[in-house]
Amino acid sequence: MTYHFLMSLLLSTFLFCAASCGQNAKQTSTPPAEMQPLYHQQTPTTKAEGELEKVVKTEAEWKAQLTEEQYYVTREKGTERAFTGKYHDYKGKGTYKCIGCSLPLFDSKTKFDSGTGWPSFWKPIEKVHIKEEADNKYGWNRVEVLCNRCDAHLGHVFDDGPAPTGLRYCINSASLQFEEN
Repeated sequence: MTYHFLMSLLLSTFLFCAASCGQNAKQTSTPPAEMQPLYHQQTPTTKAEGELEKVVKTEAEWKAQLTEEQYYVTREKGTERAFTGKYHDYKGKGTYKCIGCSLPLFDSKTKFDSGTGWPSFWKPIEKVHIKEEADNKYGWNRVEVLCNRCDAHLGHVFDDGPAPTGLRYCINSASLQFEEN
């Protein structure tokens, strides 16, 4: 009985940690109207409208480029443990870029301490640089954030962030590289 209890507790803890990036997020099925432009945004369809040149690599190429943790987070949609990432408490001034393709994603001026243990930002550098998809794993209604050029999983966006957007882009450090200004 003790073994089953411990395994149950371990599994529950893992599932909680995997979903805790959204621990303060309101669980709604439809985002508020003021968030509609960012949630479920349409990706431009032509280069003239701002479409990005896609980066496509084989699994072997990704594994050669990325560390084991970076591959797990960005290609397998994993999550690093809270408070363990390189950038969760980083205060440098510059640009956070995608680890897979170096696309600029977030400016350090939009970074804030959300208390969640992951780097958090209130807006991306360019809306077209990210894409958002519904993520209903583990019983949560969340919005996944991906790099719009190489499809790397970055993290999730929630509607409990600071002004002026009210958004919190909760991003895995393993999906980022930093370039100082």
